[in-house]
Amino acid sequence: MISKLPKWIEYGAFVLAFIAGCINAIGLLGFEHQAVSHVSGTATLFGTSMLSGSFDEVLHLAGVLFSFFVGAGLSGYLLHGTQLKLSRRYDIALAAESLLIFASFYLLSEGSFYGHFTASLACGMQNALATTYSGAIVRTTHLTGIFTDLGIMFGSVMRGKAFDKRKAVLFGLIIAGFVTGGTSGAYLFMLLQFQALLVPAVICLALAILYRVHYRKSGQHK
Repeated sequence: MISKLPKWIEYGAFVLAFIAGCINAIGLLGFEHQAVSHVSGTATLFGTSMLSGSFDEVLHLAGVLFSFFVGAGLSGYLLHGTQLKLSRRYDIALAAESLLIFASFYLLSEGSFYGHFTASLACGMQNALATTYSGAIVRTTHLTGIFTDLGIMFGSVMRGKAFDKRKAVLFGLIIAGFVTGGTSGAYLFMLLQFQALLVPAVICLALAILYRVHYRKSGQHK
């Protein structure tokens, strides 16, 4: 259960949700109103474009969806496990995500739509970072599952089940991080346009470095 997760996951989840919210806001404002931190909206656009869109639009949306899939696959290859613990290669995955966000900034600044693909790759990687652990699934790039789990939890409380404070705090931090990231991303985009992507890229890289430092200090080895 979530109660077994290490305490640091709560802080990490907030930061990762902030990064995703920031990228998603920039995507909605600058990527032709496309959400890239999750695929539900993009899949809907893909479906409708099959009837009313051009072949280029259909191909582009398919590329965004496939990029998210590939990003999740890369995380699965790097982490290859279902337990969340310090001995996993999270710093490598976070650093790779940061590089992809930097690549998105460069490509979009040059007017290349391939920046949409690298941004979706980054979000796919991040969404797969928080793996299944003792039956608990944590996702940081979208809130659908979080709100669903919260609703189930409060419904269970009404039936007399004990209130899981740790789970509520974790979910609350993810929601707060995503919303705060969205607000920050929108504000930064108004000021900096696609340079706003440098902020989540730097934060993600800093998180990778901090994780590596903490891992080394813990004295654990792969």
